[in-house]
Amino acid sequence: MASLSFPAISVPTSVRRGLAPTQTARSGPTARSAGPGTGRRRLGSVFSSGANLARPSPILSRIGEESFDKREPMVPPFNVLITGSTKGLGFALAREFLKAGDNVVICSRSAERVESAVQNLRNEFGEQHVWINNAGSNAYSYKPLVETSDQDLMEVVTTNTLGLMICCREAINMMLNQPRGGHIFNIDGAGSDGRPTPRFAAYGATKRSVVHLTKSLQAELQMNEVKNVMVHNLSPGMVTTDLLMSGATTKQAKFFINILAEPPEVVAEYLVRCIRSVPSSRSMKPTYIRFLTGLKAYSQIFSRLAFGARRNRYLVED
Repeated sequence: MASLSFPAISVPTSVRRGLAPTQTARSGPTARSAGPGTGRRRLGSVFSSGANLARPSPILSRIGEESFDKREPMVPPFNVLITGSTKGLGFALAREFLKAGDNVVICSRSAERVESAVQNLRNEFGEQHVWINNAGSNAYSYKPLVETSDQDLMEVVTTNTLGLMICCREAINMMLNQPRGGHIFNIDGAGSDGRPTPRFAAYGATKRSVVHLTKSLQAELQMNEVKNVMVHNLSPGMVTTDLLMSGATTKQAKFFINILAEPPEVVAEYLVRCIRSVPSSRSMKPTYIRFLTGLKAYSQIFSRLAFGARRNRYLVED
């Protein structure tokens, strides 16, 4: 069963280095002077604009074996950036990281836009330990490709493919210069396993490219002997976001959502626990963290067929 995760917020259209810092929102009374290593939670906000992109510097072999061996392990609190995080799964992830005591920056498109995220992260936190590319869109469109407008196709491809590439590029360039490097997590979705996604073919095609991009970046980092940055995949499965539920108009969709979908809070609790274990372990091996495994999916389908479990859990089935 293909994993379905439709984050509700589009990716920033551009991220450029070296511009003005953004407004910071506080997560609670103790967050006023929070920063790296204080153990206090901090929530910042970053908004993007459509400004021209700065040309990235080429990836070089900057981290050798000797410096890697001496590199100190990352310790909490972690500095975390999450794209597409004003609601849905991204918002739930931000909450879980804050509950764990980490510093969190949320990114989204907004009326209050600024031109840079990277420089702000350096100013606010020093190092960025974890970058989660959660933003994605299917333009809230569930129809055959032949009926899909140019505008909807541009939104899907720009957000899910171009936006992801830009964010990965900027995250890698920033983390290369950090003593302890960092970890980038790309969230997959329906179509990432190569299975067809009728009624949202463009979305499925872009999510298939997420896995390929992650593997290619892993190969490039290895080719350039980069030892302090790694790119991973996250698979949240089916999450009951507004975007997913808006497409629950067919009998088949309702059937599988009731059986397999989970609320964002449930998925985020599991994923954050797994994500935080990666920098703590000091391992730089690529990982693919899955919430909804094949065994779990088939087990829940069997329980439904055999015992009627989860029937009408979220949606009344015909």
